[in-house]
Order: sequence, then structure tokens, then C-alpha cells
Amino acid sequence: MNIVITGGGTGGHLAIARAVKEALTEAGIEPVFIGSTYGQDRRWFEEEAGWSARYFFDTRGVVNKRGIARFVSLWQIFRYTLESGKIFKKHDIDAVFSVGGYSAAPASFAAILFRKPLFIDEPNAVTGRLNEILKRWARAIISPYDPASSLKSIPIQSRYFQRARVRKEIKTILFLGGSQGAKAINDFAMQIAPILKKRGVRIIHQAGERDLERVRRFYHKEGIDADLFGFSDRLDEKIEEADFTICRAGASTLWELCASGLPALFVPYPHAAGDHQYYNAKFLADKNLSFVVREPELGTKWIEKIFAADIEKMSEGMRSLVHPGGAAEIARFIIESVKGTRA
Repeated sequence: MNIVITGGGTGGHLAIARAVKEALTEAGIEPVFIGSTYGQDRRWFEEEAGWSARYFFDTRGVVNKRGIARFVSLWQIFRYTLESGKIFKKHDIDAVFSVGGYSAAPASFAAILFRKPLFIDEPNAVTGRLNEILKRWARAIISPYDPASSLKSIPIQSRYFQRARVRKEIKTILFLGGSQGAKAINDFAMQIAPILKKRGVRIIHQAGERDLERVRRFYHKEGIDADLFGFSDRLDEKIEEADFTICRAGASTLWELCASGLPALFVPYPHAAGDHQYYNAKFLADKNLSFVVREPELGTKWIEKIFAADIEKMSEGMRSLVHPGGAAEIARFIIESVKGTRA
């Protein structure tokens, strides 16, 4: 059986792709990846083992584009939809699994055009625009939120479960601005870092490549020995060290933190489509398993709230929401569905 995994752009989508790829590999299937030359697709997968082939198209997002830029983006999607069809024929593809993001568009539309079963993963509380368009033609939607979804499994890389632990006190805080960094979180980290230093709290900080030097200068000036870096593809190791995190609320981040048992103050990206990061975080906050705050409301008042929280209860509750077999369940579901079609 031959399967395409498509989508990406940001680390959240790509983490799902990696988790399901690993599960398919364990089932004896090396999938084909179809992504974009933009975003982080190449950085993640160009040299990674476990793929039978990798293709990166010159595709970009359509949302928020107008005029000629929008026309060019749509033309590229159409062009690479046809190119995806050639890839399907070359590799005798049986099914397509989409993790969302603009780079999923060509192969997903090709699945519809060339009549390949399309499986869509929607990990966010608000359905993405591409998935909203595609879902009427999909064989199945996989979502922990949608009551109509065929499967509610959450694909999380096994490494997060392997490094999980219950937190009982805060000795180390991780500032995590997503795979591209976040200036608002960096600014907040610098605002409260001197207070954390006085409390004896260690700081781990992913600042993003663009803001790295500014943050580095601040820590040097303040004499703070932070574990500072721009980007890491082994965040599971940093998460394992931390007792609390202040971060964005992308779906992959949220579920990886649940698997790890790491409580969080979520600061949703304010421009996320449909405000989905806020609703992702609200899902946990409504269960008293996290905090969520809008960027303008960040301030030192949150320090006391964080340290007064019952993080042991939060940590245990987060871990209870997920289990390590989600990616394998999705892989099995796809394989069995395709076999059922053939029968």
C-alpha cells in the first residue's frame, strides 16, 4: 500500500505529519511526502528517514492575498494539483492523508480529482479554511473536537509520552514562541525574567531566529544564565526539563504538552484563522488544566497566579486527556479503510 502525507508550513502541521509517518513506517509503509518550498517543510523532512519520496512545490497561501498575488497563488495550486496527479501515478498511490496548511492544497485537490481516498486531520477547535472546503469530499475527518468526525484520535509523537512526568513544583519555566518565535512572548519573558531570577527559577527560552540576538543581549545585560535558542527540533527534551511553560496554543503544541504533563499559560496568536488558538487553549482552561491570556493582558500579575496554581493536579489532568496510540490508530484506520475499498 502506498500513501501520501501532505501539508505543513508550520511546525504544528508538520509534527502531525511526522507522528503519522512514524506509525505508518511501523506498519511497514514508507509514505510519500508532498509539501512546499515555503515554510518549514524542507527543514523538517528533506533529509529525514522513513519517507519513500519527498516533493516540495512552489506553493504559497491564498488567505489575505489580493489581486495578482492571489491569482498567482491559485495558479500555482492548480498547476501542482496536476503535478500531484503524476506523482500519484508514479508511486501507485492508494490514499492521501492531509495535515492541513496551505501546502496541503495541491495533493488534497488531486486526491479529489483523481479519485483517491482523502483523509483529513483537523486538530484545532476551529476548522481551517482549506479543510472546510475539502471536508465534503473527504473519506474521513479526524478531529478530537468535531462530533461528526470518523475518528477522534490525536496523533502525538511517542517521544513526548516517553519523557512525560507529573509536575509538582515550578523550578524551571519554558518560554516557547512556536516554531517561528513570538515577539509578545519574548517581551513578556524579558519583563518577568528578573523576578524569576530572584525566585531561583531557571529559564529555558525558544526565542525564534529573528529575535534571538535581541533576547540574548537582554539576558547578558541582566546576568541571567538562560538556556536560550532560536529553534530546536527536539523540543521534547526541553519540555521534559520544564515544570511550566508560557507558549502559543497551536494544536500540536497543546497536545504535546498534554502528553508530557506540562502545565501552561497559553498566549494565543491573535491573527490565527478563526481565532482557533484561543479556542484550543480555552478547551483546557475550561477544565482548569491551563491558563489562557490575550497578548494585551500579559503582565507581572500572572507570576503569582502561576505559582499559586495546583500544577500537580493540572499536570495529571492534562496527561489523562491523551494516550500514546493516537497516531497508530490513525494509520490503522487509513489502512483498513483503503483495504475495505479494494475488497
